[in-house]
Amino acid sequence: MKLVYLVLDGVADRPQDYTTSLEKAETPALDSIARSSKCGMMYTIGKGIAPESDAAVFSILGYDPHKEYTGRGPIEAVGAGLGLKEGYEVAFRANFATVDPATLRLIDRRCGRSLESEEAKELAAALDGMELGAYEGYARVVATVGHRAVVIIGSRKYRLSDQVSNTDPAYEKKGYISIAKKEFEPYIAEAKPLEDTEEARRTAELVNIFTRKAVEILDKHPVNEKRRKEGKLPANAIIMRDSGGRLPRVKPIKELFGRSFGAVAEMPVEIGIARILGMDVANVPPPSEDKEKDYEERLTATLSLLERNDVVYVHLKGPDEPGHDGDFDRKVRAIELIDKYFVTPLLDEINPEETAILVTADHATPWTVKAHTDDPVPVALMVYGVAPDKNIKQFSERRCARGSLGIIEHGWLLLPKVFSIIEEAEKSRGSGP
Repeated sequence: MKLVYLVLDGVADRPQDYTTSLEKAETPALDSIARSSKCGMMYTIGKGIAPESDAAVFSILGYDPHKEYTGRGPIEAVGAGLGLKEGYEVAFRANFATVDPATLRLIDRRCGRSLESEEAKELAAALDGMELGAYEGYARVVATVGHRAVVIIGSRKYRLSDQVSNTDPAYEKKGYISIAKKEFEPYIAEAKPLEDTEEARRTAELVNIFTRKAVEILDKHPVNEKRRKEGKLPANAIIMRDSGGRLPRVKPIKELFGRSFGAVAEMPVEIGIARILGMDVANVPPPSEDKEKDYEERLTATLSLLERNDVVYVHLKGPDEPGHDGDFDRKVRAIELIDKYFVTPLLDEINPEETAILVTADHATPWTVKAHTDDPVPVALMVYGVAPDKNIKQFSERRCARGSLGIIEHGWLLLPKVFSIIEEAEKSRGSGP
């Protein structure tokens, strides 16, 4: 039996005190899956950890990020097609942001989410190859999607360390995992060494030089002059987080589970993870405003991958951004569009006797919090021949919490549980090993 593994980025809310986006949304296809599923809730890394997508995705794909992760920066670099000189380069996930250039006070961490990818490419080109004037240091900068970018700080002669703090004040680096802060000072943070080594001090110094030079260049850039004239926030700074100096050395996912995996991913971080784990990665364009077209393309890619793989991992970004923006209605709409244009036709195309469906999220992004939280996310597993939970009528946090899967304490425990259920179903039908 094959498996479609659908992850709705940031779809979960906090159900304790209000109606959630999933509860409000009209989702006949997702609800149909839930009614035919065993359901539960999952902490995607662990209780008390509000994860970023990178570590959370590693976790829900079966890898303990505390043991096997080396930071989001290298993952984003791979997703953007960049290599990394281990020992002499450190990669960071970056945002173009809006600041007061005199004080470095942050006005908007994502420059109003209005930065077009083509604008970002022009700005990145102005910074790429920057000479930092110390330790034979340089910077490589590549724009990815919208306000997002990858920055690599390197030295031609001196060794560097990835043990430096974030300049993005909204995230705190703990080991190689960044955790969203509940409160932070709205200023670009100074990078500091996180270990007592020359390599870490050197790297932090280079990062801070890059930060200051980037503001000087970006603030006067023609792209930003034009944005100001149009009443838009300038993208006049870069804030960085999640430093890493090497790629994870992990067992390929096919070896881990004995099944071949394909991936449909929209953003560089998920693309990078899929490549590192040895998945068969579909080439789909970045998300656009035309969701009907976007999801049609992703469905076509899913069905194509399903023909030659045992599992297809599908990661759809839709609900996360409106969650960050605190926009309840837009988050509800994002969920409804996925249900209408991806999940509904998916159910029409697959044979449920041959293909199981797993639906969950990589983390919660409650619209009331405007950030990732450690709240558990709903899980629904539909497997032909496996009796569904009788009391689940809707794919939502409150309903799935009643399910027989219970609470899954760590994301890396999910797929072993799922494959065990599938294998038992196959045995009962006489078609399994």
